[in-house]
Amino acid sequence: MDFPGSLLIRILAFFLLWILLFQGFGSDAQLLPQSEVKILQTISSKLENLSWNVTRSSCIRGEGFSNQAFQGNQILRNISCNCTSTLCHVTIVLLKGLNLTGTFPAEFGNLTHLQELDLTRNHINGQLPSSLANAPLVKLSLLGNRLNGSIPKEIGDIGTLEELVLEDNQLTGSLPASLGNLNGLKRLLLSANNFTGKIPDSFGKLTNLVDFRVDGNGLSGKIPEFIGNWINLDRLDMQGTSMENPIPSTISQLKNLTQLRISDLKGSFISFPNLTDMINMEELVLRNCLINDSIPEYIGEMNKLSTLDLSFNHLNGEIPDTFQNLMKKKIDFMFLTNNSLSGEVPGWILRSKKNIDLSYNNFSGSTLASCQQSPVNLIASYPPATNHQVPWCLKKDLPCSGEAEYHSLFINCGGTRVTADGHDFEEDLTTEGKSNFFSVSEKWAYSSTGVFLGDENADYLATNKFGLNVSGPRYYQNARLSPLSLKYYGLCLRSGSYNVKLHFAEIMYSNDQTFSSLGKRIFDISIQGKLVKKDFNIMEAAGGVGKNFTVEDKNVLVNGSTLEIHLYWAGKGTTAVPDRGVYGPLISAITVTPNFKINEGGLSSGALAGIIIASCVVVIILVLVFLWVKGYIFKKENLDNELSGIDLQTGHFTLKQIKAATNNFDPKSKIGEGGFGPVYKGVLSDGALIAVKQLSSKSKQGSREFVTEIGMISALQHPNLVKLYGCCVEGNQLLLVYEYMENNSLARALFGREEQRLHLDWRTRKKICLEIARGLAYLHEESRLKIVHRDIKATNVLLDKDLNAKISDFGLAKLDEEENTHISTRIAGTIGYMAPEYAMRGYLTDKADVYSFGIVALEIVSGKSNTNYRPKEEFVYLLDWAYVLEEQGNLLELVDPDLGSNYSSEEAMRMLNVALLCTNPSPTLRPAMSSVVSMLEGKIAVQAPIIKRTSSGQDPRFRAFEKLSHDSRSQISSSTASDAEPQKSMLMDGPCPDSSVSIDTNGNNHYHSASRDPVENHRRVDNLKESPN
Repeated sequence: MDFPGSLLIRILAFFLLWILLFQGFGSDAQLLPQSEVKILQTISSKLENLSWNVTRSSCIRGEGFSNQAFQGNQILRNISCNCTSTLCHVTIVLLKGLNLTGTFPAEFGNLTHLQELDLTRNHINGQLPSSLANAPLVKLSLLGNRLNGSIPKEIGDIGTLEELVLEDNQLTGSLPASLGNLNGLKRLLLSANNFTGKIPDSFGKLTNLVDFRVDGNGLSGKIPEFIGNWINLDRLDMQGTSMENPIPSTISQLKNLTQLRISDLKGSFISFPNLTDMINMEELVLRNCLINDSIPEYIGEMNKLSTLDLSFNHLNGEIPDTFQNLMKKKIDFMFLTNNSLSGEVPGWILRSKKNIDLSYNNFSGSTLASCQQSPVNLIASYPPATNHQVPWCLKKDLPCSGEAEYHSLFINCGGTRVTADGHDFEEDLTTEGKSNFFSVSEKWAYSSTGVFLGDENADYLATNKFGLNVSGPRYYQNARLSPLSLKYYGLCLRSGSYNVKLHFAEIMYSNDQTFSSLGKRIFDISIQGKLVKKDFNIMEAAGGVGKNFTVEDKNVLVNGSTLEIHLYWAGKGTTAVPDRGVYGPLISAITVTPNFKINEGGLSSGALAGIIIASCVVVIILVLVFLWVKGYIFKKENLDNELSGIDLQTGHFTLKQIKAATNNFDPKSKIGEGGFGPVYKGVLSDGALIAVKQLSSKSKQGSREFVTEIGMISALQHPNLVKLYGCCVEGNQLLLVYEYMENNSLARALFGREEQRLHLDWRTRKKICLEIARGLAYLHEESRLKIVHRDIKATNVLLDKDLNAKISDFGLAKLDEEENTHISTRIAGTIGYMAPEYAMRGYLTDKADVYSFGIVALEIVSGKSNTNYRPKEEFVYLLDWAYVLEEQGNLLELVDPDLGSNYSSEEAMRMLNVALLCTNPSPTLRPAMSSVVSMLEGKIAVQAPIIKRTSSGQDPRFRAFEKLSHDSRSQISSSTASDAEPQKSMLMDGPCPDSSVSIDTNGNNHYHSASRDPVENHRRVDNLKESPN
């Protein structure tokens, strides 16, 4: 059928118009606003490598955004829009792993419909713009970039925000309190930045949190109590911060936790936190948290637990039997290294195929374990004097089973055998590292602990996978690494001084403008137990990746036969760049050379041995003759006899070393007078400060107390006891070498001269009191030997640079054998601090120390000396005044006025009531020191003391002191008039004041005892019951 031409033209025109109208309508309905196109193009221009070409139709046709995904969405470009019938808006921007560079565009905040912004693992710098608050963001993830500056407080105004991920950047400043306004926030990930200050109290309102991480920041203060509000929390990470104990009791309310990681806390010892109801726990890490307790049985009932790390604490007691249940369930990794666990190692552990590290504990009994008990690491977990059935590697200090024959060491860590620097470096290619010990012919060994967070299958050997142009010898092309702890040992080394070089080069990060270059590896380095590098960063030290750096210690002493090099991850640095699981200690090579001459030629060993033996015999005879002529030996008190049988666990110093450290006992180095003689400040060749106690030649105490002190302290290791570094016994010189305590004694801090006082705040006083209690609890109940100190007083409590309290002066300590609670011995102590039953009858138990502690606690609260403070004439001691105030109900009047109102009245009352309970005249009514610790921590109630003050003639305390005063007068009567008169005047005013509160005119330290008279301070009541030896 033919259509008229005009009709055909009208039909075609209508059809074309219909197409144009349809397309026009559709285009108008699905276009991006021009303003949004402009914003997106601006963002593209600021971020290099993005290269967007955005048009108004990009949301519909996908053109201009180049959306794509690689490696399972690890590399991702994805822009999503939400389109209505009229318009489209960008709602999701995912740009992950693209190595975008440039400054963070503030224009992201102008995308008023943007709900999700993910720029994970790029190379973007600049600061977070406050304009982000304009976008209705639900998720903001910027992990692994170069962002700096602080978090804008305006971020807290994004009411829709549920996830804020800022890990692995360079952000600084304090956390804005406004983030606490984000009521809907579920994930807050802030790890591996440089945040400081405390966690704001407003964060307690974030009750919807399920994931909170702040690892590796400089956050300080106590872990807040309000974390108990986060009842929906699934994961909590607080590793490597500067936060302090205690772990709050409110943590027990987080019953939904599956992952808990807290490490490297500061402060004082704590008990194991209550995690009883956390039955869903899968990964539990409480590492280096100063936990001084046994392991709770209920931990073994966490059936979903796969990783347990309680390493580097002070855990004691036996491994709970319930742990056998863990072996049958999901547990894969259990790290209990560096504790004080005891008892026998259960057979089910020795037979286990799980990765278990029990190294550095105090186990006993026989064992079937060997040095290569992989994957169960038991290295150095038995005492050094253990029977011969225990292999050498399981004993403390890894003693050489044969002759110490080696004098140098060269290891290519993580690599093959190479020749470099004129030496052959041995290969080190063993791939294990989760809980492993590996030794090479008892010449050298390594022990590795830990599993990489986020990638338990990560390698323990590193190679130069980025093709870096690494400078230096070939051994820098490879390395060994560990996620937690890596120890290398030089074994069977000859005693002497060595030069130790540790070679490092960072080869696991790239050297370009990609996210792979943004890693920050931080760890600590110790040699022979001495920290030589804190927060060591290879790249920072070397000046970049692929550049080598050597840490050198030119004078490392090997007193036994073992050299120990320890690399430790303290929770700092990045853990997710370039991938999760890349962090921890890394080392390329080790060089150890002797500082002494090696003579390996000449005579045969047999001939040489014969000559040496003959020479020694002649020399010994000549020395003995000389000493006998001089009268140094074959006396009633023979030093050799005194020292025999004592198992010293300390280092040995030569007299030459001590003289060099003290400038030949220069009077200017003298810092006090101890019970044995003068005490000097010294500086060792490595710069370490020491305190040297020198036995006075005029002291009639002889070597008995000296030997006792060596024996006592060498067996005792506790953070609240003064550490004994070693001793020196040469000729008639008897010397003890202690750690140096920068802040002197508690006595001077509290009631020294005005310019010497430290004006301690309440928190510090409470901490000091608790630390003294813990030290005594250890002496009485936790140490291998039960020990009664006998002279606890403020001058025998020393304070280090951080005001940590440490008990000193064990020269008067006596072993309290398990079967012997009443010891008839010479009375020794200080008037004003001695328990009445001990002063009167010589009845000595650990309750005598409890009494003395009560006196010291009163002094800490009041800031006044027990013996020198007399508010009224009728009161002899501060203790007497305390009882009066207690009867009147005015006990808080004792609180030091210097504190003003800046103290907790509840805590002060608790401490005062504990002090009065400890000073009960009846020893049986005094609590044990472990109970005192619990009372001070508020874990158990304090029973208020009910003691009625009586007349001094009836009170056993005063009868004891009257007797001491009377006996002291009779002793003094035999002295010269000039000596007797001052002493007599003191006694006429009452019992002799404690001489330890007398601080010398130069303000010098008074180590172990502070009497001006080196003998009298420890002997003034020593001979009241019997005449001297």
